Amino acid sequence: MRTRCSHVLLWVKDIHQAVRDFRQLGFTVDYATKKQNAQHAHIWFREGAIIELLTSPSNAHYFKWLIDIFAGLGAGRRMIRWSQEGEGFCDVALVSEDFDNDLSTLQQSGIQTGRVVPWRRTKPDGQKTRFRFIYPRSERLPFMVSPYNPSQHPDETNHENGATGLHKVHMDVSAQDWQAVRQLTAADPTFNLKPGAITKVTGVEINGLKEDLDPNLLHSGKVNRANFV
Repeated sequence: MRTRCSHVLLWVKDIHQAVRDFRQLGFTVDYATKKQNAQHAHIWFREGAIIELLTSPSNAHYFKWLIDIFAGLGAGRRMIRWSQEGEGFCDVALVSEDFDNDLSTLQQSGIQTGRVVPWRRTKPDGQKTRFRFIYPRSERLPFMVSPYNPSQHPDETNHENGATGLHKVHMDVSAQDWQAVRQLTAADPTFNLKPGAITKVTGVEINGLKEDLDPNLLHSGKVNRANFV
């Protein structure tokens, strides 16, 4: 598999407050859709993986069965977990340039998945983009997405705080998930894996940051300068 880190998801209670806070930290933050209906916002870098801020309804647990019907078994548990665990990093997505072949490899290796979900999104400027995603049934494994079509990456990305790119994604990985996570992430040196009680993103390192970030504005996400985690 030739998957690489696409984005690290940071769940927040209030997407608009989170956008304000991360902008105060010196990041350029773009809403993924029109502001009034937005549930996602992106922190883009010059190249490579990005950070996605997201929120979800507090009553999502009432719709678990609908989510499972839509995206396959395990999807409901995954999305409910995001909010139940509170603010902070909640998941990580891997992008595949060869989505169908990588999906076949994934399934042949014994990793059970839900169904492929085609999705489209309309940006604030009206541009539409399409992509596909699929969740493993084990809700703590990274999930896989296809590239955005057309690409959403801005022509220029500049952050007042000096950030240039996501250097490392640190993950704890449980014994039962170790083999699967290694298979999914082995092609990308961005990931730093270590054994842990449960599989989760524990923090990220960012290249170029001029100074440490105020933890009170990070919504429980551990975001440090490269080599300072």
